[in-house]
Amino acid sequence: MAFDVIISGGHVLDGTGAPPYRADVAITGDRVAAVGRLDGAEAAFVIDANGRFVAPGFIDCHAHGDAAVFDPAVQLATLRQGVTTFVLGQDGLSFAPGSADTVAYAERYFAAVNGPRVSDGVRSGGGLSVAELLQGYDRAVALNTAYLIPHGTIRYDVMGPSSGVPAPDELTRLLAHVERGLADGAVGLSSGLEYLPGRYASAAELAALCAPLAGLPYVTHMRAYGERADVGMSEVVEIAHRSGTAVHISHLHGPADVLLPLVEEALSDGVDLTFDSYPYLRGNTILAMVVLPPEVPGAEPDRALEMLSSGELDAWWPELARTWPRLTISHAPGLEWAEGLGMVEAAERAGLAPHEFCRRLLIETRLEAGCVTARPDEGPEGEESVRRVLRHPSHTGGSDGIYVGGHPHPRGFGAFARFLGRHVRELGDWTWGQAAVHLSSHPARRFGLTDRGLLRRGFAADVVVIDPATVTDLATYETPRTPARGVDDVLVSGVPVLANGVLTGKTPGRALRP
Repeated sequence: MAFDVIISGGHVLDGTGAPPYRADVAITGDRVAAVGRLDGAEAAFVIDANGRFVAPGFIDCHAHGDAAVFDPAVQLATLRQGVTTFVLGQDGLSFAPGSADTVAYAERYFAAVNGPRVSDGVRSGGGLSVAELLQGYDRAVALNTAYLIPHGTIRYDVMGPSSGVPAPDELTRLLAHVERGLADGAVGLSSGLEYLPGRYASAAELAALCAPLAGLPYVTHMRAYGERADVGMSEVVEIAHRSGTAVHISHLHGPADVLLPLVEEALSDGVDLTFDSYPYLRGNTILAMVVLPPEVPGAEPDRALEMLSSGELDAWWPELARTWPRLTISHAPGLEWAEGLGMVEAAERAGLAPHEFCRRLLIETRLEAGCVTARPDEGPEGEESVRRVLRHPSHTGGSDGIYVGGHPHPRGFGAFARFLGRHVRELGDWTWGQAAVHLSSHPARRFGLTDRGLLRRGFAADVVVIDPATVTDLATYETPRTPARGVDDVLVSGVPVLANGVLTGKTPGRALRP
């Protein structure tokens, strides 16, 4: 027996939920060729996995690496957690499909989340189709990418910043975008119902756009979370019933006593529902969404900046007195000295009141500033809710990783290692076998990636080798860009991309299609 790669002596987590079992894994080309005792087999490349687990590569169901995936530092941070696939196009806003004006809007409005396009991958300038975007990713980075059609992007392309209901001809054009995006290889449709212009969409509009999905999911950043999750969930259920589509809720968070009954009610009502969550209690988003009232047209930055500068919002700022202590500045182009500081501390250093500094920050960055937000449910009760939510069988892993700015949330650099180190090894929220289901096989099925998520002959050879004794996250709110430890060897499509904890420089990552 001769293979290209043999991973020998490890214990396999095959993705079925079974306990780890002693086996060798052989790879030929980009496929798993054998799993079992392969004594006497030969290979050009051998990885000694003695004392370690061998698992199918993890799929990050919610990542904002649309541009950052080309950054070797982001690839390293991702692979060091065992993640081999990003699902991009999240929250209804990304670079495709659309005209040059649409792509420029999405890039500008979501600058603190997705970052700028890069010339050697997601090409700068001009319009962009889903096919062109995927082509830019294919074999250009070390990990795989899958892409959701972003509803906000296509709505802007058809209707601009309008808050109106799409006319029949506009709805036809929106549907054409969805159908073309699916034909180009998208794995679903995403929405961001707290962002613009997605906020203006009705359940009827979204359900109509789900019609072509044919089993692929509608993925949504709901209209409300936390204590008000019933508002968001009721809309999700309505869309599911109207369209018959599968639904996936992004970064589900809030009190478990509120969330889990809503999930169970939807499932018992026949909704094909999954969700992702990350193991932290703080969020990370664009500052404008957190601090500006709904009447400020964030989709029209010139008008929004005019309102900020004119004093039209003076009566609004006192409403945010309890918000300022919860904000840490993550991204502040031109005011980088403030990144990593709380809003109150940054304001004190600038000699301003918090609302005055926030207004300055928004104006000088042209609404591009980002922030990490502490949620009201932080504390022991909040962590218990996180644990209960991630134990639910409909859960899949997602980091909601944002890689923009000097001080982003640590979740993009540590979420999956934290799942393993804290929630499996330390707390026992999952068994090791269950971890492979939540992080590999379950998301592969949800997004139609039927040749991934399991360590089985004939499946794609995305494989990670994990040290169960040492795997842990090292990124913190104070030092958020610190890579994790405990995953030192990773293969993507059968090619070693991480060896002894170091990038190999190989870029076999595929743009995955369902």
